[in-house]
Amino acid sequence: MTRTVYYTATSLDGFIADQHHSLDWLLSRRSDEHGPMGYAEFEKRVGALAMGATTYQWVQEHDPGAWAYTVPAWVFTHRQLTAYPDADIRFTAADGDDGIAEVHAEMVAAAGGRDVWVVGGGDLAGQFADRGLLDEVVVSIAPVTLGGGAPLLPRRLELVRTEEAVNGEFVCIRYDVVRG
Repeated sequence: MTRTVYYTATSLDGFIADQHHSLDWLLSRRSDEHGPMGYAEFEKRVGALAMGATTYQWVQEHDPGAWAYTVPAWVFTHRQLTAYPDADIRFTAADGDDGIAEVHAEMVAAAGGRDVWVVGGGDLAGQFADRGLLDEVVVSIAPVTLGGGAPLLPRRLELVRTEEAVNGEFVCIRYDVVRG
């Protein structure tokens, strides 16, 4: 069954990027991608991606060579962005209840029974949650505070913890989203 999962890392004080959109605080941390709740196992479950424009631009600026993903990706944006050659990237300006739901249905179909990963953007994950389309939140908490920046999830959301682990410097927690 396809689940829509917000899988991300955060600072202890709840930011996914600092005030300058930098991830230096994250990239300097030690973790094992094959360890508990690591990226390698998670990635095997992913059949489609949802990404915000700011995350997409960060990826382009910091890894301009090749697109790192092999599954279809939807980038939610109102900006004109450049696609990576030979990558299955679909730009969408969908918003509102019907627009998000329609694109989500396309992503679920493309995922072929695997999960949809909300890659980046707490607000984008929140937009899925607002419409009852977010099933799971997986957060790796880094031992650093940023004091400000892009918030992890700028919404009120009820969650139930289903798993926790320590991976390198991170405390990792998996939650199911409570609906209704």
